[in-house]
Amino acid sequence: MENSNWFEKKSHDSWSVFKVMGEIVEGYERLSKVGPCISIFGSARTPESDFFYKETVKLSELISKKGLGIITGGGPGIMEAANKGANNVGGISVGLNIKLPFEQEPNNYIDKENSIDFDYFFVRKIMFVKYAQAFVVMPGGFGTLDELFEALTLIQTHKIEKIPVILYGKEFWNGCMDWLKQVVSLKYSNISSEDLDLFHLVDNPDEVLKIIDKHYKNQIYSPNF
Repeated sequence: MENSNWFEKKSHDSWSVFKVMGEIVEGYERLSKVGPCISIFGSARTPESDFFYKETVKLSELISKKGLGIITGGGPGIMEAANKGANNVGGISVGLNIKLPFEQEPNNYIDKENSIDFDYFFVRKIMFVKYAQAFVVMPGGFGTLDELFEALTLIQTHKIEKIPVILYGKEFWNGCMDWLKQVVSLKYSNISSEDLDLFHLVDNPDEVLKIIDKHYKNQIYSPNF
């Protein structure tokens, strides 16, 4: 009986591949029509009164005015702030919502035609990466760190082109960056000194725009793979 249940579950696993394929195809078809975007990551727990919420709204407004779309995870907190900024100025506001049992509903600032639901985190992350021309990472928790290090790994291993990875809020990120430099790089040599150049630390929206403008001064926007 136990073996029978095992094989039934394995058979179900095979069929789930088609569901994964369906999510990828839908994501590609819908996001390919949106145009170049900036992916903004950050905590779902950040309240509207928080400094970084307000900074994210401001930054998103400025990015949107440049004609770039905004991609977020579609939820509350920093994600809501980024979508709100785009919505405030009539920019493209994309939400890649993940279906969870305890959190999240899509926020109210996502364009209806650009609100996409995902069952699989890894498919959702493909969409974050494929159409982003830069990643802006606000303070966050495990999910934000996962998205940050996934992006850095893809750039480090040349699976995608080198695009700007911008960490917003030096006070928040300095401890993590010091650990990467002093422990991961210098003490254990698990990353090279060149790897430490894959990201930028900033404290205001103008710095973000300057980094993006400088990077794309002599190249065009395009999907990453």
